Amino acid sequence: MNDIIPVVLCGGSGTRLWPRSRKAKPKPFLPLVGDSTLFEATVLRCDKAAGFGDPVIVTGAAHLEHVEAQLPDRAHTAIIVEPEGKNTAAAIALAALRLPEDAVMLVCPSDHHIGDVAAFQAAAREAAALAAQGWLVSFGIAPTAPETGFGYLKRGEAIDGSAGARVEKFVEKPNLERAIEFLGHGGYSWNGGIFAFRAGTFLDELAAHRPALHAAVKAAVDAGSAEGLRFHPDPAAFARIESESVDYAVMENTSRAAMVPAVMAWSDIGNWQALHEALERDADGNAVRGPAELKDCSNVLVHSDGPRVNVVGASNLIVVVDKDEVLVCTPEGAQAVGKLSGAANQ
Repeated sequence: MNDIIPVVLCGGSGTRLWPRSRKAKPKPFLPLVGDSTLFEATVLRCDKAAGFGDPVIVTGAAHLEHVEAQLPDRAHTAIIVEPEGKNTAAAIALAALRLPEDAVMLVCPSDHHIGDVAAFQAAAREAAALAAQGWLVSFGIAPTAPETGFGYLKRGEAIDGSAGARVEKFVEKPNLERAIEFLGHGGYSWNGGIFAFRAGTFLDELAAHRPALHAAVKAAVDAGSAEGLRFHPDPAAFARIESESVDYAVMENTSRAAMVPAVMAWSDIGNWQALHEALERDADGNAVRGPAELKDCSNVLVHSDGPRVNVVGASNLIVVVDKDEVLVCTPEGAQAVGKLSGAANQ
């Protein structure tokens, strides 16, 4: 099989991890778990020794400086610079149009954490094998809790000669009752937003289901310009693209949707509580980054960029200090951090 081409999507503002994640430097470019940033870790886990080719990064001009500063191998990395954000269908189509038709793309968000890299690489190879046969493949993340913040995939009939299966149904983010039902059923997986497909297959399906979107992206690429390893789509043509997610535009409409199971200690680090769960914790469930002292505490996360934080006798608490901002919330309140005025009005 040819090398799997990692296509890393860098977008969004990560407001639910405010104040550490800010518009000028959002969460992909921060070292939230370990010493590497989430973006660096995404690129590094797509290692050439494991069958991956040179990566393609799709990002906006506002994040270009961070991308280029953090790339492990800048000399062998193509960067597509979006004039504006138009959601994942357009971002993926840009990369597909810049690759050979038979290239197998592995589309990865840049801001997820994966604890088991070997499991990720094994799932990627399984997905790539199906993609080479014409399937559009999602990673089905094994659920560990009745999460209401993720979409779900319902596993369909098995595909011969593979650990994968058809996707019977894409399910929108459920309420808690349905999420509990999905967890008990056993046939549902989280939709983690990681995909594999041939570039040509994806473009054919996009043209079939969203012809105007396909035509607009193609026009932006045809009129675009290269600058070394950077590529700039034409801004005027790009402005005409309809913003739509790849799930709505393609994956929920194609008859070739498949999934591979992935048990890889995955987290989207979607809020401070998700980060707390991804970090190493002590026997009392506490996690600390930066100067802090915790006494008689349980299930407390402290994340400070400098000022010493002292917490006594607290449980189920999150404390974040970043520059001139302090955030204190409960795990239940973590989902609403992005609605705070400081996060929303950057």
